[in-house]
Amino acid sequence: MKSLVGTSRTYIAPEPLGQAASRYFSLAIGDLNPIYSAQGIAPPTLICETNQYANLPMDKDGYAGHSWGLEIPNTRLLRGGNSYKFYQHIRTNDIIEVTWTVDQLSERVSSKGLAMATMISTAVYRNHKQELLASNTESLIWVEIAVQK
Repeated sequence: MKSLVGTSRTYIAPEPLGQAASRYFSLAIGDLNPIYSAQGIAPPTLICETNQYANLPMDKDGYAGHSWGLEIPNTRLLRGGNSYKFYQHIRTNDIIEVTWTVDQLSERVSSKGLAMATMISTAVYRNHKQELLASNTESLIWVEIAVQK
């Protein structure tokens, strides 16, 4: 796993984000700010929650988006958290490009004596003009499944 540190994957959307996607997403999250339905601005987290740029199938856990494809036997995957930064409005005519990079990997033993592996990765989102839109640093944690005695 440690050989993945520094590895990157880039995805580019096949078309602009779109006004309909912006409107539907704002309705889904309960943010009825009119800027999202009529002014060509998308809710900022839409680009972090969409698979439209990656065109990837759902994995076995139902996650439709970028994953590193790591299968660690006898573990369960937990999402440890996200840290978002937004630099400018996302426009509905933006064609999104995202680059995911593995920043670090670590291993430790939990307080219950179970092996754990943690991956920190960062996604950097840009538009078709290569303007920085947002970043998302996330942690994924694989925890050993305890054997029942």
